[in-house]
Amino acid sequence: MIGSEAVGALSQLLWMSPEDRVYALLDGASVPSLLDRLYGDRRPEFECLFRGELEPDMAEVAPYLVALERDGALAEWVMAHGWGNHWGIFAVSRADLRTLQFHLRTLNTVYSPEGKPMLFRYYDPRVLRIFLPTCGPEQVMQMFGPVDRFVAEGEAPETALTFTQVNGAPQTGTRQIVPRGR
Repeated sequence: MIGSEAVGALSQLLWMSPEDRVYALLDGASVPSLLDRLYGDRRPEFECLFRGELEPDMAEVAPYLVALERDGALAEWVMAHGWGNHWGIFAVSRADLRTLQFHLRTLNTVYSPEGKPMLFRYYDPRVLRIFLPTCGPEQVMQMFGPVDRFVAEGEAPETALTFTQVNGAPQTGTRQIVPRGR
């Protein structure tokens, strides 16, 4: 859990422009009671990143794309409780939820050298921060699609990593969201 000062700094990093739409890509396997939040009284706009009708146990551990509102209760909860706990990553885009969902679903499956399909957990910040910097231009363009930037927790929860791309070259930035020494 991070404090209100860090949540404020993270919020500023996510909503840098009035046109930015901020989405959380949340891993149901890592977020306690995620479905209760998504289907609760204040139902946010969200979509599952797996296709089709899911069995209840699979729905509980599936990844979800959730539209966040600046200063909204869900955004506050995700930032305050999920940051540092590998709940997921953030995607900043000007695209609508459906467009982004369609794109992100194309990333769910990768293939082994033997051609075996495997689930790609790019929405886990521990995976994203290792994978993206190693990508070539074609992979970078495929990963980003309509996403302007990804934001993920660093190895230390005091830092936020931003991932952008310029002509297919991955760019990584680091920002302290908790002042040093706290």
